[in-house]
Amino acid sequence: MSPSALDVILGTADKALRTVFGSHHASRPRPLPGTPHDAPEAPLSDAERRLAGALMRVNHVGEVCAQALYTGQALVTRDTQLKAHFEAAAREETDHLAWTRQRLDELGDRASLLNPLWYAGALGIGIAAGRLAGDRVSLGFVVETERQVERHLDSHLKRLPEQDRASRAIVEQMKEDEARHARDAEQAGAATLPLPVRLLMRAAAKVMTTTAHYL
Repeated sequence: MSPSALDVILGTADKALRTVFGSHHASRPRPLPGTPHDAPEAPLSDAERRLAGALMRVNHVGEVCAQALYTGQALVTRDTQLKAHFEAAAREETDHLAWTRQRLDELGDRASLLNPLWYAGALGIGIAAGRLAGDRVSLGFVVETERQVERHLDSHLKRLPEQDRASRAIVEQMKEDEARHARDAEQAGAATLPLPVRLLMRAAAKVMTTTAHYL
């Protein structure tokens, strides 16, 4: 028996509230830095701690948006195999959500105050991409989004304090996972998005990451 429209709405709202306001539990162990023979991690200065917190807040926002994007895409696709693909990717992104939030707490920092806005925007993009343009274009949005996230994570590895190995270990694993998500979407038949769409997505991501750095 297929779910009613009310069931879908309530289920989507529940996912949104859990993502934005709930606590998250990773299905995989959190990535740990280094090896036993490494020197102990040096303490961070106040400035380094603020920088690390800001970067991890941006990364946490990215995972909030990923949850929303995959939820929107899974909501509208009629392909059961593709729906399972989106739902599996969302579950893995939950690991990232849990890891980044835990690291924010350790750094004494907070999540973005605008997370409800980021979630709503990404959910709308996911629904629109799947509903108006079809599954191949929807997968194309996944590829472009994950490529952008991968570039952001690479830049964060260059900016994070060298001694903040705890944050760096999380970001390195996230970068590896995002690259795999992009490859999986390509193999599933993703269409290449037109250049204007990709440029618009990059501009929107720039606004989001710049704002989330502070808010």
